[in-house]
Amino acid sequence: MVEILIALIPAVMWGSILLVSTKLGGEPYNQVVGTTVGALLFSIVVYFFTTPDFTTAALIVGFISGLFWSVGQMNQFKAVAFLGVSKTLPISTGLQLVGTSLFGVIAFGEWSSTTKLTIGIGALVLIVAGVIFTSYEKSEEGEAEGKSDLAKGFTILLLSTAGYIGYVVIIRWFSIDGWTAILPQAIGMVVGALLQSIHHKPFNKYTLRNGIPGLMWASGNLALLLSIPRVGTATSFSLSQTGIIISTLGGIFLLGERKTKKQLIFVILGSILIIIGGVMLGFTKK
Repeated sequence: MVEILIALIPAVMWGSILLVSTKLGGEPYNQVVGTTVGALLFSIVVYFFTTPDFTTAALIVGFISGLFWSVGQMNQFKAVAFLGVSKTLPISTGLQLVGTSLFGVIAFGEWSSTTKLTIGIGALVLIVAGVIFTSYEKSEEGEAEGKSDLAKGFTILLLSTAGYIGYVVIIRWFSIDGWTAILPQAIGMVVGALLQSIHHKPFNKYTLRNGIPGLMWASGNLALLLSIPRVGTATSFSLSQTGIIISTLGGIFLLGERKTKKQLIFVILGSILIIIGGVMLGFTKK
């Protein structure tokens, strides 16, 4: 029971980051700088308890991975302005799952068995369907602005997805251990956030506030590393995907994002499909 609770921490933490950041306020530049600084502080503390043996490759690859993450997170924050929290995280999660899965198949030869291939393809179909449902907009004359926002937000999330895929893939490509990568990744995250924000005056009271989401992200990452040896990669990965239901319902009911009844049904249905697809992908990792 304790192991499952630990495995659920990433879902709770990661699923709440956009909610908390939006509530705390600030522009995406404040949010990403604050988040990365919070993550760095957490990572420094973890370092003193783990003291990994750094190699030059681990330092460089971890740093570059962190740069990629900052691109992914910055653009996820930017997308909220166009899509709202209730749409941003489900769509972002769906795109990431599709992208990392396809890259895994092409670059790492995953889904080598017929069973895994069947489950994987079925999962991707559900995830794509979930993204389509989540992206639903009323097709009426007065909804032109909403469709324009959807297009802008979706485009921004494509860039975000590229950043997140790079963040995950480069670590795996060079076989860097997750514990070893924590600190150099966090340094890369801060540098990447500063490079993207330096011309936008990112330091103010909102930056300080957004250190909280950074601590949340880092604690979720730590919980994932702790849960994998206890419950396995498949279960840990699957449970970590369920956090999108927090952002979806939280965006609607806590942040008051307006939805028609049909939009509400479609967003919730889409989120459920993405979660199911994510859980199915977890089975391909056994």
